[in-house]
Amino acid sequence: MSEVLGQCPVCTGELVVVREECTHCGTALEGRFTLPRLLRLAPEQLRFVELFVRCRGVIRDMEQELGVSYPTVRSRLDDVINSLGLAAVDESMAAEQAAEQPVSPAARRAVLDDLAAGAMSVDEAVQKLRG
Repeated sequence: MSEVLGQCPVCTGELVVVREECTHCGTALEGRFTLPRLLRLAPEQLRFVELFVRCRGVIRDMEQELGVSYPTVRSRLDDVINSLGLAAVDESMAAEQAAEQPVSPAARRAVLDDLAAGAMSVDEAVQKLRG
């Protein structure tokens, strides 16, 4: 039996499944079914993911299996992440972390001194320390 393709071999557009059939009893479902994200990967990307899982995510083992350098493995992994649409999650997390500017040691000391002197409440101090 042939494997399901996730991308159109002509234009690389997304393919949908329109019929599923049970190999045991013959029951069939017809409609428009989307494929799981992993099946939308190009065949070489899917092989990379399978190897990644087999290597338990150890990039050093991936380097040896593929005979390539660390940057090449990372580049291929980044390509898979982008193809799965997961890069936006990483970028939004980085943006959130960048927005949370750490308080300088001097500002931290000033907030703690004000708190000790009773010049501000605990809630105000926590808010200022969180930036």
